[in-house]
Amino acid sequence: MEILRVENLTKVYGKDTTKVVALDNVSFSVEKGEFVAIVGASGSGKSTLLHLIGGVDRPTSGKVFIDGKDIFKFDDDKLAIFRRRQVGLIYQFYNLIPILNVEENICLPLSLDNREIDREKLNDMLKLLGLQNRKNHLPSELSGGQQQKTSIGRALITNPAIILADEPTGNLDSKASDEIVALLKKSNKELKQTIIMITHNMEIAKVADRIIKIEDGKIVMEE
Repeated sequence: MEILRVENLTKVYGKDTTKVVALDNVSFSVEKGEFVAIVGASGSGKSTLLHLIGGVDRPTSGKVFIDGKDIFKFDDDKLAIFRRRQVGLIYQFYNLIPILNVEENICLPLSLDNREIDREKLNDMLKLLGLQNRKNHLPSELSGGQQQKTSIGRALITNPAIILADEPTGNLDSKASDEIVALLKKSNKELKQTIIMITHNMEIAKVADRIIKIEDGKIVMEE
């Protein structure tokens, strides 16, 4: 079952002599439960692609369908709500709220949506993340790996249609990187979570079911 479809996606910045084509007519689809890695060098367009898929930015042209919905038909307010409910975002630098503890950071999307927190599900999530003993700690009291695990929990807690991970190991040492990659793979296999991961590291990309390579804003390889 198809969960994501990208059609002729293009993003252009500037015009005339300052024109930059960050993404050039990109099309592909992702099946529900698939783990896809998008690889490319810095400036290749991979992060632009991820931001467009997640509705963080709007394209110059083209469409993105998530769970059958054309997301750019939504106005900004409806798109923000859809993104909060259906897209889990994991960034390189965690983006945790410093005054909230681990539990509160994980539950933030639910709190913003005025949704009741399922304590059993939260406890299962903390166990999956290995953060049971850190649930009352603030981000400043956590290691980089623990902070990234918290951000993964925040992305997973709403059971979104897709998880988008933008260089999730880019700010971590090799041991913590291995743990984060293993956690993403476990989330994919055990929770059947669809994951699209951006990385410049081909070794990390190899854990995915499929690799898409981007150069100069175009898809140049799929394997």
